[in-house]
Amino acid sequence: MRNRLVGLAGMLCLVFSLRAGAEGFPVSSDNWPGFRGNGRLDGASPRPLHVPLSLKWKFRAADQFATSPVISGGRVFAGVSDGSVYCLAAATGATIWKSGVGSAIEAPPLVDGSALYVSTSAGTVHRLDATTGRLRWSFPTGGRIAGSPNVHRQGAAVTVIVGSYDGSLYALDGATGSLRWQFDTGNFINGAPAIVGSLVVFGGCDAHLHFLSALDGREVAVVDTGSYIPGSPAISGGKVYVGNYANLFICVEISSGKIAWSYSSDREGGAFFSSPAVGVDAVVVGCRDGRVHCLDARSGRLRWAWEAGGEVDSSPVIAGSAVLVGSGDGRLVLLSLDNGAETWTYDLGEPVHGSPALADGMAVVASEDGALYAFGEGAR
Repeated sequence: MRNRLVGLAGMLCLVFSLRAGAEGFPVSSDNWPGFRGNGRLDGASPRPLHVPLSLKWKFRAADQFATSPVISGGRVFAGVSDGSVYCLAAATGATIWKSGVGSAIEAPPLVDGSALYVSTSAGTVHRLDATTGRLRWSFPTGGRIAGSPNVHRQGAAVTVIVGSYDGSLYALDGATGSLRWQFDTGNFINGAPAIVGSLVVFGGCDAHLHFLSALDGREVAVVDTGSYIPGSPAISGGKVYVGNYANLFICVEISSGKIAWSYSSDREGGAFFSSPAVGVDAVVVGCRDGRVHCLDARSGRLRWAWEAGGEVDSSPVIAGSAVLVGSGDGRLVLLSLDNGAETWTYDLGEPVHGSPALADGMAVVASEDGALYAFGEGAR
């Protein structure tokens, strides 16, 4: 692995520019507006999730929900393989509106106020009206988009940032869809970019973790992880956490641009396609070795590993002292963050690869059977 620091002072300024008003989308107890809940992609909910959970509703579209849903303003938004975007009532699962964008949707959408950003496997980013589903603008990239967009906000200006399989990270004007800047990596970008202050962090098939300025796309640091990065990084407490295909999970200090610690599964086939969730002092991530791993956030020491019964590509969510995660064996499971013990489980019957969305005591998740499931606290 190789670390290359391009501009430490510049990177620190980008992080601390958060104090000047630059930020991504925030998380709250009643909204989960984008992949992993907030712009840092830390997968942590500010509201605990209490058992028992019960199935509140199930929604099946004409085609499969191939990605993670999001929740905003009492509505659930999700894309389907036939190019349809659904807006459902979070309380009942009833359809509020349905809109088409012309090609399959694999990436989680993002709600930012009245804007709904949706990306497609044909490589196009669309802005829809979140209230009506009406198309506002479209921007074509040169390749498939598998990772969710993120937003950077500086005053009234909103920039939508998204990666493409054409090897570029794009920054688009949120109001018009015009290109602000483009950064080329030379290889596929799989996951979503994480944002803190005016610092953008992302990885991809070039095996590098890139640190860019959200203002102009300038690279300020880069870390070579040694193998391609299938998932999305998480930012928390001045550190970046991410896994790669070669059984390696790392923590990078933003202040130095250096790897603070690394962790490897003790089994073969331990690729990390899952994106991590970061709590106060713990990091939880799924792995293709068939386990969910909980690590000490400061040292990388293994605290516990839960046997899932199948590959875990689903990205876990931390809610208080609990971890909610889907498994390749078809279960949605709630685990104790303290020791990994199962406290609740529900068999969906088909693998769960996406990340749950949590809001106001409700969890919504897509299964490989093509349906959306909504679970709430208490008896049905």
